Amino acid sequence: MTEDRPSYLAGALRRRRYLRSAWPWRALAYAVTTLPVAGVPAVAAGVLAAPLLLVVSALRQGRPVDVPALVVLTLVSLAGLAVAPLVGAPVAAVERWRLGLVDGRPVRAPGRRGPAARWTGAAAWREVAYAGWLGTVVPVAYGTFALLVLLDAALVAGPWLAGGEDRIVLVWATVDSPAGAVPYAVAGVLAVPALVYLAGLLVAGQAAVARWLLDDAPDATALREVTRSRARLMGAYEAERRRVERDVHDGAQPRLTSLTLQLGLARLDVPDDSPAARPLDLAHEQAKELMVTLRGIVQGLRPPQLTELGLARAVGDLAARSVVPVTVRAELPHPVPELVETTAWYVVSEALGNVARHAHATHAVVRLTRTGHLLVVEVEDDGRGGADPARGTGLTGLADRVAAVDGRLLLASPAGGPTLVRVELPCRP
Repeated sequence: MTEDRPSYLAGALRRRRYLRSAWPWRALAYAVTTLPVAGVPAVAAGVLAAPLLLVVSALRQGRPVDVPALVVLTLVSLAGLAVAPLVGAPVAAVERWRLGLVDGRPVRAPGRRGPAARWTGAAAWREVAYAGWLGTVVPVAYGTFALLVLLDAALVAGPWLAGGEDRIVLVWATVDSPAGAVPYAVAGVLAVPALVYLAGLLVAGQAAVARWLLDDAPDATALREVTRSRARLMGAYEAERRRVERDVHDGAQPRLTSLTLQLGLARLDVPDDSPAARPLDLAHEQAKELMVTLRGIVQGLRPPQLTELGLARAVGDLAARSVVPVTVRAELPHPVPELVETTAWYVVSEALGNVARHAHATHAVVRLTRTGHLLVVEVEDDGRGGADPARGTGLTGLADRVAAVDGRLLLASPAGGPTLVRVELPCRP
């Protein structure tokens, strides 16, 4: 299955048809469900902040800080640190599930944690940091946006609210008649799409922070980069390409030309009503088609699917022919250079081949994302993991091909899975 639609809100915001899609409603659902989730950490933050405010107020007024206030602040802080991981874990679990409203990409929860890891693990304290952010920054941001919505609603309703003894006091003017409120009402209506986009940006920012803090996927520091000598790679790649081209041009192509001629001559000697006429016609046509295909290989060494379908649909064709169910998510708003397209296609082809042969997986996901001058290709499976370039699984050859276009290949494959192959290819104009 191939999806050319964006899989997350930030990508959808860059599309022209954002307002006519389902994404604004998904953003609204995420924002509305944020309110009860943020309530728990907000109350906890208020309890922790109360003694701190007392101490700060005393210092600002130049009064000595009461010892009981310091004791209370210390005890509340220690209790908060002790309880925070226990509160952060369920909040984080809800947020990982809720993130699917605006981000279809997978979010990995930490593996099984022992009792001590709840207070010593980095993932646990990232969950605490997110709960703190959810209880402090998010309410302020949503409250500010709510004020803007109320102001816009007042502008739109101005012609009905103004008049008689009722006046609408704005920051910059006072409206006391329906006629005077009409321009502001028009401006309010025109501002509605801007508010929809602003709400999308607000929710996308919250979702980005949630993914950054709650996704336990291995980051760039945990991925092992498969590196090779650039000079040796380029020399070996070019030598191999010339060898294949020479062998095809000097060996296979002349023989195939001769075979085509012989079949044509044989067909001339066979009567049309002979039983051998039809097979000879088919063989002659197939030989000519094979010559065209071989000529294309000699000229470009480029898969014909790319020329006919483009990268996203060609990868979808690979997924359709895979023995393991594969989902393809493609976000390619701009064309990709031919050499980069070819490299990306071979990466996906080899990676899916590895999944079918070695991973024992039940499902795989291919993601193609073009951001600026970089094409990112990710192939992830739910197999047994443990992929190692040193064991001859084809990853070293992939790294060679990727490095030839100044890209890099990164691998995360812990024992037990999942396996993630990430390739970053520069798309220079």
